[in-house]
Amino acid sequence: MELSPEKDTLRIALVGDYNPEVIAHQAIPLAIDDAAAVLDVTADYDWIATAELNSPEDLVGYDALWLVPASPYQNAEGAFLAARYARENSIPFLGTCGGFQHALIEYARDVLGWHDAAHAETDSEGRMVIAPLACSLVEKSDLIELRANTLIARAYGRLTIEEGYHCNYGVSPEFALMLEKGDMRVTGWDEQGEIRAVELVTHPFFVGTLFQHERGALAGRPVPLVQAMLRAARR
Repeated sequence: MELSPEKDTLRIALVGDYNPEVIAHQAIPLAIDDAAAVLDVTADYDWIATAELNSPEDLVGYDALWLVPASPYQNAEGAFLAARYARENSIPFLGTCGGFQHALIEYARDVLGWHDAAHAETDSEGRMVIAPLACSLVEKSDLIELRANTLIARAYGRLTIEEGYHCNYGVSPEFALMLEKGDMRVTGWDEQGEIRAVELVTHPFFVGTLFQHERGALAGRPVPLVQAMLRAARR
């Protein structure tokens, strides 16, 4: 079987409601540009507002998809659509903060059969996949332990990292018990054992993190997961 040639120009869909005041949104273009330079490729990215995302056809032609922070989204269904499209079509996917949360809700609904899967920030009924954190992580940083031999561990090249957050919601205890029973596996925990990263093991590259690793680009640091996403997209 012949391998397809590596792509020199990559198209990245940034799904979310762009706001220039959001720190993560300031960091994302820098992270992509830096990763593209390291890999010697061109990466073109389009911001796609959730309100404008109504059909899988809107995502055809992209080499990778990043469901970006800053939720609640204007149209949560657009975020779910994006996560499902990437999951079902083996499109390299990265979800950070709100993107991580909504990718897990989509997985709960469409794979695990939790049709009432909900987010405590916006929903008052249903089974909460995403619930309030015991302690706020707004503008906090923490150590994260990574599972060995995973996409995220290989990207970072080590098993302990420190990253920053901007969130008040994380994986509920009820849903945490479900995650080891399917193909969405926990691959990162904080020092208290709370879930901070997941991967879909049946997918070439599907990674979600509650932390906003892209912020490292604002300090001039490489962003390993963005490099890994582009590398997967190039293949």
